[in-house]
Amino acid sequence: MLKYILFDLDGTLNNSGVGIRNSIEYALEKFGIRGESEQNLNRLIGPPLVSAFMEFYGFDKEQAIKARLYYREYYEVSGMYECAMYEGIDKLLFNLKSTGAKLVVCTSKPQEPTEKILKYLKIYEYFDAVYGATLDGSLVEKEQIIQLAVKDFNIDTNSAVMIGDRKFDAIGARLNGIKSIGVTYGFGSKEELINAGYDYIIDDLGQLERLIKQL
Repeated sequence: MLKYILFDLDGTLNNSGVGIRNSIEYALEKFGIRGESEQNLNRLIGPPLVSAFMEFYGFDKEQAIKARLYYREYYEVSGMYECAMYEGIDKLLFNLKSTGAKLVVCTSKPQEPTEKILKYLKIYEYFDAVYGATLDGSLVEKEQIIQLAVKDFNIDTNSAVMIGDRKFDAIGARLNGIKSIGVTYGFGSKEELINAGYDYIIDDLGQLERLIKQL
C-alpha cells in the first residue's frame, strides 16, 4: 500500500458547494453580476480564485483581487461552515490511518480556513500535515502546494498518490511525478477527470479505499 496519501479538500473530503457558491455570489454582486446558475458558479470551485474570476468573468487582475477580498468577507464569517463532510470520509480516514499511511491535505484554499474547516468537520486529527495557499499569493497553484508537501516529507513519489475532483489536482500531481485518483462525486465532471489525465477514476469511497490498498 502507498505510504503517502494526499487529499484535496473541496469536493473530495467535504461538500462545500453551498458555502462557496454563496461567497462567489456575494462577490459578484459587488460588480453588479446577479442570477448566475449553479453550473456557472461551480466553475470557480477548485482553481485559485483570482485566475478563476479573470478567466470566467473577464476581470482584470485588480478587479479579480478585489473580488477575492469580497469573497472572503462572506466566506470567513459564514461560507466556510456551510458545508458537510461526505458520508463515510471519517471511516475512510480512520482505516487508512490505521495502516500507518501518512495523510496530507493539499488544497488551493488558504491555510487558516482549511484548518478551521477540518476541525469543524472533526477530521483534523487524521492528518499529519495540512498545506494550503498563502494569503499573500506567494503559494497558490496546486503544483506548488504538492511540491511543498513532497519536499517537507521527503516523499518518494512512487509511494504517494493525490486524490482530487478537478483537473488541477491531476495536473499538480503529474508535474510532481505522483499518481492521481479522480473522484466523480465532487465538483468536476467525469469528462473533466478523463481529459485531465487522472491515472485512476472512481465513483465512491468504497472503490477509493480498495484502490488505495491495491496500489
